[in-house]
Amino acid sequence: MTSLFRPGRDLTALLMILAAAVLTATAAAAQNLDAGKSPAKIFAEGCATCHRSPRGLAKGRFSLTLSWFLRDHYATSSDSAKALAAYLESVDEPPPRGSGKPGAKAPRSAPRPPKPVHGQ
Repeated sequence: MTSLFRPGRDLTALLMILAAAVLTATAAAAQNLDAGKSPAKIFAEGCATCHRSPRGLAKGRFSLTLSWFLRDHYATSSDSAKALAAYLESVDEPPPRGSGKPGAKAPRSAPRPPKPVHGQ
């Protein structure tokens, strides 16, 4: 008499089906929490807790490495990481020349010579 139950093969098939179900459920549960938000809003909701301003956060980094860093650590998708990187780079431009603080002294071009000593 032959048995319909084959312990080795049936257990392997069952484990494969369970693994596929778990992977499918995990992929279905993942969602992009940043979808539909502007980069400024993503910054305000996720970054402003620690960073008062987006200015200076890009610090001259390459766009690709900045978006990889943001994707790995802060953004929920590669699209939102790219958008956030572009936003940070856009606000990281240096201020135009000659626009210093009001009342600030201009830097000197050369030091002055020492004063002569009198009375000796």
